[in-house]
Amino acid sequence: MKKARFYGTIKVLFSTVCFLLSLNAVAQEKPDKPGASAQELADKLANPVASLISVPFQNNLNYGIGPFNGSKYTVNFQPVIPFKISDNLNLITRYIIPIVDQRDITGENTHQFGLSDATITAFFAPKAKGIIYGIGPAFLVPIATDKVLGTEKFGIGPSVLLMHQGKGLSVGFIANQIWSVAGNDNRADVNQFYTQIFFSHSYKSGANLGINAEITQNWEGNTTAISLNPSIGAVSKLGSQVIQFSLSPLIPIVGPRESRPDWGLRVILSFVFPGK
Repeated sequence: MKKARFYGTIKVLFSTVCFLLSLNAVAQEKPDKPGASAQELADKLANPVASLISVPFQNNLNYGIGPFNGSKYTVNFQPVIPFKISDNLNLITRYIIPIVDQRDITGENTHQFGLSDATITAFFAPKAKGIIYGIGPAFLVPIATDKVLGTEKFGIGPSVLLMHQGKGLSVGFIANQIWSVAGNDNRADVNQFYTQIFFSHSYKSGANLGINAEITQNWEGNTTAISLNPSIGAVSKLGSQVIQFSLSPLIPIVGPRESRPDWGLRVILSFVFPGK
């Protein structure tokens, strides 16, 4: 039964990627508005604090987790909404709302499904080219529908972005540190650092290649998790709707055995609203 479910999932993902790749083959060089090429849009999407509305659905599949060889499927609904504060300053808000379906994680023949805790980040980002930066607060919001899927803690801390971007090239990092400040006293405190170091290269067609490393340090539990994630993606269209999609294997490097998967796969579909 597990093998059938596994191969069924892979077939669906493979068919979806092939379909999206076929769309990109016929994509136009100017997918959003006059003067903005597919490569320019790909570069904007590589910038976490670009003044651009996007609605990504990040699908994460992980297998071989823990002593019961569990599996976990997480869909992160993570819209990015910018607000103009002045001619030279934007507020970029990023929301991550995870929907989790996991099996055999907490024990053999166990199953949990529902929302996990949300993370909301706000970056105050001056308009700039070349060296780009942003800083602001990050919030952990306990919206989990199952106590196994969440911390039952409200948390807050700083977030920062620093990157360099030129035409076709983006490199930098995004990071946050969150401490719990309220919530269920019977649950462990949250004291966690997260960073993503990224590099990507875009092409005139809107295609892009990249790699990122994700590092999570749980100071409270004294554990470190590191994964390395190469990716391939492209900007295209679904009718008149601009989209970006990408495919990435998730390669675990370091992590506690009870939560580290043997391997994983990530597929992201983003709906992009470039504006006028």
